Amino acid sequence: MSLKPSNSSENLILPVSDPPKSHQAPSADDKLFKGSAMTKRGAFAAVSYMSCAVMLVMFNKAALSSYNFPSANVITLLQMICSCCFLYLLRRWRMISFTTGESLHITDNSTKFVSLKTLKHTFPLSGAYLFYMLVTMESVRGVNVPMYTTLRRTTVVFTMLVEFVLVGQRYTSSVIFSVGLIVFGAFVAGARDLSFDAYSYAVVFMSNISTAIYLATISRIGKTSGLNSFGLMWCNGIICGPVLLIWTFVRGDLKTTINFPYLLSPGFIVILLFSCMLAFFLNYCIFLNTTLNSAVTQTICGNLKDLFTIGLGWIIFGGLPFDFWNIVGQFLGFAGSGLYAYYKLIGK
Repeated sequence: MSLKPSNSSENLILPVSDPPKSHQAPSADDKLFKGSAMTKRGAFAAVSYMSCAVMLVMFNKAALSSYNFPSANVITLLQMICSCCFLYLLRRWRMISFTTGESLHITDNSTKFVSLKTLKHTFPLSGAYLFYMLVTMESVRGVNVPMYTTLRRTTVVFTMLVEFVLVGQRYTSSVIFSVGLIVFGAFVAGARDLSFDAYSYAVVFMSNISTAIYLATISRIGKTSGLNSFGLMWCNGIICGPVLLIWTFVRGDLKTTINFPYLLSPGFIVILLFSCMLAFFLNYCIFLNTTLNSAVTQTICGNLKDLFTIGLGWIIFGGLPFDFWNIVGQFLGFAGSGLYAYYKLIGK
């Protein structure tokens, strides 16, 4: 009996997103249900992303606000280092691959997992990722969790604009209506708080723009690089890690971290560990969800998870009181997210 190299997606312990081939359409068995535009793997990726994202916001908020940790850049650097370490070990143990169709049974003694040509191809993605990580980490500091999640819902508009500019993506009137409802709900919910902190709000909107660019870049480069989700994460880490290390050193963030009074506190260390682990799984789920579904679907998933983020954030950290208009705005936002999810499932 001959032994043929198996496709990597069939042997990997963790599911991987391989860029889809244009001539292949999902089979009926892969569909979430009959007539659905979303596959079972796509639904799994969406739910996994929402779970990781809720928990990561909580741990980042605890580190930056509850412990008043001064450097968001250092947390980002630690998350990157942990991500690269996880990927290196998993690849060395042949539990994952970095490229599509790569067999895990092939002997590989090389330490170079990705070619230089492929690295150059992913430079735009890595730049977008670094910008996204730095701005998003800083944006959670100055705004309470309920208003943070409310303002972040407007990301979907920026994502649609970026996808239209980059790839000419157009959307149906049903999708545009649901997105409009999300944005309208966000402004209704935040109307009473819009004068709270101009700088913090500006950073959140900058985070929305960086997220839109990052997701659209994943959707474009992720399907042409020949890399799967893990390969894209690896390229991001080894390109952005050294840049961020130099940046934190020049700014004095590393020295500030060494002098941080709670640096060796068990509670703070636990929060950092969970933040780093969740960041790894979150980035993986973002790649998986964006390549299996779309950048806009990824953004809408971010809106749906807000229900749990707002609830937990309000209970744990407090902040914005839930008055009548805030509740109305939140309801409109969730209704818009639900409508989009429905239109996506029925393929409208």
